[in-house]
Amino acid sequence: MALLADVLSRVKPSATIVMTQKARDLKASGVDVISLSVGEPDFDTPDHIKQAAIEAIHRNETRYPPVSGIVPLREAIVRKFKRENGLDYKLSQTIVGTGGKQVLYNAFLATLNPGDEVVIPRPYWVSYPEMVGLCGGTPVFADTDMEHGFKLQAEELDRVLTPKTKWIVLNSPSNPSGAAYTRDEMKALTDVLLRYPDVHILTDDIYEHLTYGDFAFVTPAQVEPQLIERTLTMNGVSKGYAMTGWRIGYAAGPEKLIKAMDFVQGQQTSGASTIAQWAAVAALDGPQDHLAKFRAAFQGRRDLVVSMLNQTNGLTCPTPEGAFYVYPSCAALIGKTTEAGKTIETDEDFVTELLQAEGVAAVHGSAFGLGPNLRISYATSNAVLEEACRRIQRFCGSLR
Repeated sequence: MALLADVLSRVKPSATIVMTQKARDLKASGVDVISLSVGEPDFDTPDHIKQAAIEAIHRNETRYPPVSGIVPLREAIVRKFKRENGLDYKLSQTIVGTGGKQVLYNAFLATLNPGDEVVIPRPYWVSYPEMVGLCGGTPVFADTDMEHGFKLQAEELDRVLTPKTKWIVLNSPSNPSGAAYTRDEMKALTDVLLRYPDVHILTDDIYEHLTYGDFAFVTPAQVEPQLIERTLTMNGVSKGYAMTGWRIGYAAGPEKLIKAMDFVQGQQTSGASTIAQWAAVAALDGPQDHLAKFRAAFQGRRDLVVSMLNQTNGLTCPTPEGAFYVYPSCAALIGKTTEAGKTIETDEDFVTELLQAEGVAAVHGSAFGLGPNLRISYATSNAVLEEACRRIQRFCGSLR
């Protein structure tokens, strides 16, 4: 009898984690590496949030929490959804998890049966299809393209929905492309979903606060209130509040679903860290002025990277609306040869050779379901980004 479960053979490791670890290993060996592979803000957690955690420790808020989250945080979540998204939820319709990833996983685990399909637009965050597979469901991919800004079109959504579809996953702004849906673009999708009453919507809004210019963020249940009873709206504090290591995600949705997720979580973690939860209360209820600083910095970095990549031989880089990623195409470089004699046959070859030749770590687009592209995170300083882009330009210019 084999020790390991068969399902593990059908699940791929996270490409972003793999590439980030490769960069760490090279750096540890003395190589000058610039890592543009990690999806993490380079800013520190705002001081008032850290102070709230310190005060929680001094108040001895160190006991087991309620499985669904401490009441003050769930109340703050209700206020947040009302204040920022115009969504009305009761306390019993909210849940807190150990990061947004656990919230998503619990939703799939609580709802998927063998044969159930989950529609995932590509490019997608690498964990979506793997979570679906681990929970017994079948990922079904909906295509997007650069021409439409990597945004799912209504006709394609209509094409992939079937009687087996249980969920559609929408991530705006997107990891990996940075694409975000306008109200009209989202309305086109919700109009389709109104015609499929058995399909549920799982919306990953983790990058909500990181949109640029005059772009206005919207979430599906906000655009079409008739969908609120079959929508799970997930969010968290990791990106907009620079709290990746605090591991707090949250969601609101139908009470029946939230109860099922609570049941699952009760047999997993028994709830997220109480100290981190009190910090999250301060994040949601406290001053929000750091967000303008974050957005201004990220927008400047985005513009720098897009400009330099579009001046690079063989790369084409659209300008994303949000998050902190760009998703350039390297299609024009497929078939080229490096100075070391290696033929670039895939986007994975491209990022592998880029790392070896110039010490720049990016993630190949095929890992996100759509290539030949690469994902570059611009969550680092302008100086580092300029140097990284110069190295990318040098590498691309050397290909023959």
